[in-house]
Amino acid sequence: MKYTAKADIGVVGLAVMGQNLALNMHDHRFCVTVYNRTASTMEQFMVGPAAGTSIQGAYSLPQLVTTLKRPRRILLMVKAGTVVDQTITSLLPLLEDGDILIDGGNSNYHDTIRRTREVEAHGVLFIGTGVSGGEEGARTGPSIMPGGSAEAWPHVKPIFQRIAAKVKGDPCCEWIGPDGAGHFVKMVHNGIEYGDMQIIAESYQLMKELLGFSNLQMRDIYAEWNTGELNSYLVQITRDILGHQDEEGNFTLDTILDCAGQKGTGKWTAVSALDQGIPLTLIGEAVFARFLSSLKPERTHASGTLPGPSTASSQIDTQACIRDLHDAVYAAKIMSYAQGYMLLRSAAETYSWPLDYGSIALMWRGGCIIRSAFLKKIKEAFDSHPDLQNLLMAPYFTEALSKAQGAWRRIAALAATRGIPVPAISSALAFYDGYRRTRGPANLIQAQRDYFGAHTYERVDEVRGKFFHTDWTGTGGAITAGTYDA
Repeated sequence: MKYTAKADIGVVGLAVMGQNLALNMHDHRFCVTVYNRTASTMEQFMVGPAAGTSIQGAYSLPQLVTTLKRPRRILLMVKAGTVVDQTITSLLPLLEDGDILIDGGNSNYHDTIRRTREVEAHGVLFIGTGVSGGEEGARTGPSIMPGGSAEAWPHVKPIFQRIAAKVKGDPCCEWIGPDGAGHFVKMVHNGIEYGDMQIIAESYQLMKELLGFSNLQMRDIYAEWNTGELNSYLVQITRDILGHQDEEGNFTLDTILDCAGQKGTGKWTAVSALDQGIPLTLIGEAVFARFLSSLKPERTHASGTLPGPSTASSQIDTQACIRDLHDAVYAAKIMSYAQGYMLLRSAAETYSWPLDYGSIALMWRGGCIIRSAFLKKIKEAFDSHPDLQNLLMAPYFTEALSKAQGAWRRIAALAATRGIPVPAISSALAFYDGYRRTRGPANLIQAQRDYFGAHTYERVDEVRGKFFHTDWTGTGGAITAGTYDA
């Protein structure tokens, strides 16, 4: 095989994302060398999808490195976790100061923080970048969220921004921030994706079980929704899925087992929210809903044992219910993004990341799984108020929730009375009602903690940060356990 020493970038890992990103870069006139640990995979790619292109195949990492112009840019599209570390360890002795390693997988941001530090110690630059859009996005234009060594950005910017999706000419790719910032933003994107998918799934179940709609009726409803406020990639593909039939005329959706899988990024988002002390309730419920779905044998047994109310559709105004469901889905969607941005803001403070929230919304407007017209409103909100504390306080979203909350409450109540679970829609509503209250019931919880553990409490008539203890039983004395934030 003949090689040139003028390749712009190397790609390590030729699963579907690696192959399609390599082809995307070639389409944009970049010279690419590819390598896969299993040589036959590389060979099949070269005689298959890459046939007739200028893409080069390498049989070893040293061979790949020799084909690259300096600074060498190497994109790792390998399985997240130990494989990334092993590949980095193999590559570092082959590289020189100023060369650039790029992890384009779904890595945990903690790993990216560590890897940035370790790789830079060898004089090599490191980028951890989120890439969203799946197989189609990688091939035709994904959303790309890079972070890490800032010195590396000018060297990869021309490639990333040319292969990224475009919205009105603007690339869905911009520098996020230091070390793990890019992978953190991608993680939150995936968490919001979990929430969006769960909200849509709940609307599907309500239409199917409560209203008795057929797949084609539901397809038409989602098609209509996709022309308005709910216009999005996920609503679009839900429309397509509901209309898909096999060769025998059976609806494919009806043949799929109701057990949802996951790769962990939604779980990471929920864990990060717990670590940061951010009430990411909707995304947490979406993750738990997938866990519950996996308990298929238990649920099947319980369905014949545990009683519940009738889901019959008597005395329901079908058209009014559909209008309400649209508004409830929209309101819950707003809450999902608001919570996601709360987590972004908290992490930015914790890790000193200069996140541009409007820019992030722009990056998510095209190419990625959560792309939707809705994101334009988020960008406009942060463009108007860069220091916006919470997305809910932007006038557009405040007004939208005011208009939708009646329908939102009716859907949550109807689902509860008919025994149909809507954990994302209802938890979003509970968060909204909790967030808009000046005073909640946590004073009782704090009193309970002080009663049994002498954990102290603050008073409404004293300055914050001053703590008190009551000897509730008359036998506890003045000794306290102190207080702390989780």
